Amino acid sequence: MKKNYFLILLFAFLLNPIYSQVQLSVYSEISIVTAGPGEELYESFGHSAIRIKDPVLNLDLIYNYGMFDFNQPNFYTNFAKGNMIYSLARYDFKYFLASYKRDKRWLKQQVLNLTQQERQAYFIFLERNALPQNKNYQYDPYFDNCATKLRDITKDILGDKVVFNDETLEKKLTFRQLTNHEINWNSWGTFGLNIIAGTKLDQIATSNEYMYLPDYIYSAFKNATVYIKNQPTKLVKREDVLLNFKEKEPKVSAFSPLLIFSVLALLVIFITYKDYKKNKRTKWLDFTLFFITGLIGAILVFLWFFSSHSTAPNNFNLLWAFAPNLLVVFFLRKKYSQDWVKRYVLLLLFFLLLIPILWMTKIQVFPIVLIPFLLLLFIRYLFLYKKLLTFKK
Repeated sequence: MKKNYFLILLFAFLLNPIYSQVQLSVYSEISIVTAGPGEELYESFGHSAIRIKDPVLNLDLIYNYGMFDFNQPNFYTNFAKGNMIYSLARYDFKYFLASYKRDKRWLKQQVLNLTQQERQAYFIFLERNALPQNKNYQYDPYFDNCATKLRDITKDILGDKVVFNDETLEKKLTFRQLTNHEINWNSWGTFGLNIIAGTKLDQIATSNEYMYLPDYIYSAFKNATVYIKNQPTKLVKREDVLLNFKEKEPKVSAFSPLLIFSVLALLVIFITYKDYKKNKRTKWLDFTLFFITGLIGAILVFLWFFSSHSTAPNNFNLLWAFAPNLLVVFFLRKKYSQDWVKRYVLLLLFFLLLIPILWMTKIQVFPIVLIPFLLLLFIRYLFLYKKLLTFKK
């Protein structure tokens, strides 16, 4: 969840893993570093990384699992297919700190209460992961990202000695609810994330799964217990505020989804009313609606069946974004439509009526901003069903 700066990557490349044989001193520290949200969509969830500091060795490194490169070959094609390659970059902490200071994002560190042997185990693990042959991994925004890496590394190294307490967590939240808490509900980013995700996002997340979000990594480590010589103690022994900026509020565009869809709904309802009164059909409107919903549906079908995005399958947004609309749209341009088209429109109306049922039963929750658009589709489809075979040129 951290922007990939070319200079940082260059520095990380030039900095060979020269520390792999180094023994950390008793003054070394392992810290979980959490950053506040930024202005870009992929920065909205914050960021997590690991810092290793040893003043005796004059060592201060950040291990950042959130690096990606827009300039990678076939980046956008791979992204569409769900083949998102992220990397672990290891570089001087001062560059990491400077980037967040420039972006005016708050930064906190939690120094872990570890034995020297455990700190060394972290160090060796991260150094091996930073090797060119090990640094890349298959990114998943919910199950394998910069935050979950820190959870998994800690469990791998400490094993049963660490216990993540969840008493303070708000229980029984779905992945979709957790995601929507982080970004404004009336933004195009939220709308897009909710449209491309299916029923997997509506599953109740476990306390362990909450930790795909940096905020919950921070909370989980803060409340965690570690056993040292069989005695329970807090995993975090000290917390430091590194940058004390005010948390950035999510930006909302003046042309928000709710505004745009509401205006479109009023426009379509008005045109439909005029068509009804004049006993005619505005063909360009029907072409536009069928083409757009069909195109979105085709994209969702691709994501479901031909990509490896973990949350794309079982997406009931296909009930309104129905892919066959891309083909049926050309039959609507005829002077007199065939009878099967009328039955097809009836099927679309049935699909729209299923959406509130799925929504109320929480099988899949749809974006609130979609309501005006669903309303305009229902009214237009109902008009087409009643009048389709009687239209004149």
